[in-house]
Amino acid sequence: MNAVAFSIEKNPKALSTSEREAVLADPGFGKHFTDHMVIVDYDDGVGWHDARLCAFGALQMHPAAAVLHYAQEIFEGMKAYRTPDGRVVLFRPEENARRFRLSAERMAMTPVPEEMFLKAVETLVSADAGWVSGTEGHSLYIRPYVIANEPFLGVRPAKQYQFIVIATPVVSYFSSDAGLTVWVSTDYSRAATGGTGAAKCGGNYAASLLPQAEAYDNACDQVLFLDACGHQRIEEMGGMNVFFVRKDGVLVTPPLNGNILEGITRKSVIRLAKDRGLAIREEPVIIGALAEAAATGEVAEAFACGTAAVIAPIARFKGKNLDIRFGANGFPVAAALKADLVGMQTGKVEDRYGWVRQVA
Repeated sequence: MNAVAFSIEKNPKALSTSEREAVLADPGFGKHFTDHMVIVDYDDGVGWHDARLCAFGALQMHPAAAVLHYAQEIFEGMKAYRTPDGRVVLFRPEENARRFRLSAERMAMTPVPEEMFLKAVETLVSADAGWVSGTEGHSLYIRPYVIANEPFLGVRPAKQYQFIVIATPVVSYFSSDAGLTVWVSTDYSRAATGGTGAAKCGGNYAASLLPQAEAYDNACDQVLFLDACGHQRIEEMGGMNVFFVRKDGVLVTPPLNGNILEGITRKSVIRLAKDRGLAIREEPVIIGALAEAAATGEVAEAFACGTAAVIAPIARFKGKNLDIRFGANGFPVAAALKADLVGMQTGKVEDRYGWVRQVA
């Protein structure tokens, strides 16, 4: 479809204002969903068609749908924010649209045109703008995804897909800025060279669940993955990129190597840090060398970043025969970057880069 036009069918059972406000008072994370969703169908030979906003509800799916057997699916994560003057805005949605396309290509799926992606997100957020809270620390988390819904049993790319967008009101993913304790996994890998590490697909997250459970068993908040070959190079956490702050003000992060998700928050942090005068080095970080550098104070801070958490300080890496501490003097660099980034996302800091897109 060339012109992106969405039919609009409002949900007759939408929550009342008082019911919605009761949910928004304590939404949790991913527990409640807005009144509507967007669905667009794809058929080989026809293309994307029947774009529609409709009532949020269950999907009907054939038991042999390809996604259920071969995991052919992708997704994105992004947020809408309420600014102090009442506007509803998105943060860098064009970057999500671009990454969505790249993920589709890696998973042998027909990409959603970027303009359709943006229109779908804006259509849903506009319809459910009342779900975007102005309370500090609250936002509307948006989940666009594509699933292969063609019914067949056979290993090949599907010929039918559905593009769906849903949304959920959320609070901050981590409740404290005191610093995360992160389990360093040496038995499991998230991705390997030539794999799907750079694509945002469910299989990557499924692979992280067992080591994440191991992290919880060891009183840790999250899990950190090392390279699959030698388990020496730091790659990324279960759903976040990582940064390290040297005492000389240099910010270090592992390079994008095909195994690591190209985080939009990561990209934003690099730009903000450069403009604050910090030098950036995208280079391999060896876990053993990091332990020595942290012990001597050469590395002062560590933090993780991603859409859900924005920026979260890391106080400790913990693992088998491993204990690395950060933040002896606090996390001033992480705190300053987070304040700048969140301020820009919520309209409290000047949008110096044209990253904010108004929806309502």
